Amino acid sequence: MAMTVNGEVELAASRDLVWARLNDPEVLKSCIPGCEEFIKVDENQFQAVARLKIGPVSARFKARVMLSDIDPPNGYRIAAEGEGGLAGFAKGESTVVLLDHHGGTLLKYEAAAQIGGKLAQLGQRLISGTARKLAGEFFAKFAKAVEG
Repeated sequence: MAMTVNGEVELAASRDLVWARLNDPEVLKSCIPGCEEFIKVDENQFQAVARLKIGPVSARFKARVMLSDIDPPNGYRIAAEGEGGLAGFAKGESTVVLLDHHGGTLLKYEAAAQIGGKLAQLGQRLISGTARKLAGEFFAKFAKAVEG
């Protein structure tokens, strides 16, 4: 099953500060819903572990996250692959763009993902709704992390 999520968030912080927070593993760990671990493996690669509940399916996902097309402080591309055991797998790519906006920063994102296993059996509406909810939770926490 494939899905897409996109949106934008206005942040009352400079692009440089937003960029720094987007590249701080501790900030990301505190903002990603269910994140138990977010470790920098090398300059552009991370390992993450997150526990998520999507409808009736709960799983602990282990993921590899890679950054590319890095253009500080304007944006980058994120590719991720995660395994959730019997629950299934998820993989996807996201583009993040930062723009100056009304004395702060406009963060635009667009993500495409594929899921398989039990998760794919839950249906497009439930998965898409959960993805939007998780993105909303992440950006609400991230806004607090950058705005103080």
